[in-house]
Amino acid sequence: MNTAPTNSRSGRFAHNALRHWGERIIESVLFLAAFSAVAVTVAIVGILLYESQAFFQHVPLKDFLTDTQWTIMFTDKHFGVAPLLAGTLTTTGVALLLAVPIGTVTAIYLSEFASHRVRETVKPVLELLAGIPTVVFGYFALLMVTPALQWFMPDLPGFNMLGPGLVMGIMIIPYVSSVAEDAMRAVPMHMREGSYAMGATRLQTALKVVMPAATSGVVAAYILGISRAVGETMVVAVAAGQQPNFTFDPRESGATITAFIVQVALGDLPHGSLEYQSIFAVGLVLVLLTLFFNVLGHVVRKRFREAY
Repeated sequence: MNTAPTNSRSGRFAHNALRHWGERIIESVLFLAAFSAVAVTVAIVGILLYESQAFFQHVPLKDFLTDTQWTIMFTDKHFGVAPLLAGTLTTTGVALLLAVPIGTVTAIYLSEFASHRVRETVKPVLELLAGIPTVVFGYFALLMVTPALQWFMPDLPGFNMLGPGLVMGIMIIPYVSSVAEDAMRAVPMHMREGSYAMGATRLQTALKVVMPAATSGVVAAYILGISRAVGETMVVAVAAGQQPNFTFDPRESGATITAFIVQVALGDLPHGSLEYQSIFAVGLVLVLLTLFFNVLGHVVRKRFREAY
């Protein structure tokens, strides 16, 4: 007597499984897409570790981290990554000094003050900057920004880190402003209405209610801008001089990690040579640097994140 209900239940489950096979296939495809991103990242890190191992068999890690000269193309070879790291941090710092305040103010204006028509006009125009090839920004820094800076600083050399850093700042403003504006607009409207009901102005509401509530998203925008600036290649390759100098003075020429990788990868150095393998070692440093900023951003977001 119990056979009939059991068969009926099994048939219903089989029917459901057959009915949802399409969703299961889609779920599997989505999982493979997500897994492929993780697999590619792991593969990149694995290749960098494998190739860097060959490099560090000839160059002590202590010299790599503490030497202040990077002269792998000269007879007296030094493999200290500090000059490349200083160039990367200096150009990134200059870029952030310009991009963070302008991007934040732009995001506040678009989110809290601009009309719908202005927002729908200005935001796409800003995002168009992200689509301009970076080599164009490089020539803009070399031929427009640096000569303009030389009006105020006559001693500024033609190749320096200040001009490329400022242009990188202009380049990443759309990233900062767009992501930060999205985070501010995601703040529930009833929080604004509560602030207005207490007599606060729009500026007070923006600074004391919306900004704190959107801190996690704003920090994410800053981290995105940092990662974009650290990984920028063509602007500094064209306008910074590609001279590895251990200095944090943006008025001097310098080289970044990415610019050095491009310089060696496109040169005549034979594959497998120590000089060629150095690009994997500095590439590993770049990955660790980016990972550090991302972890820092995650910690900050987790610390200030608010749920509504």
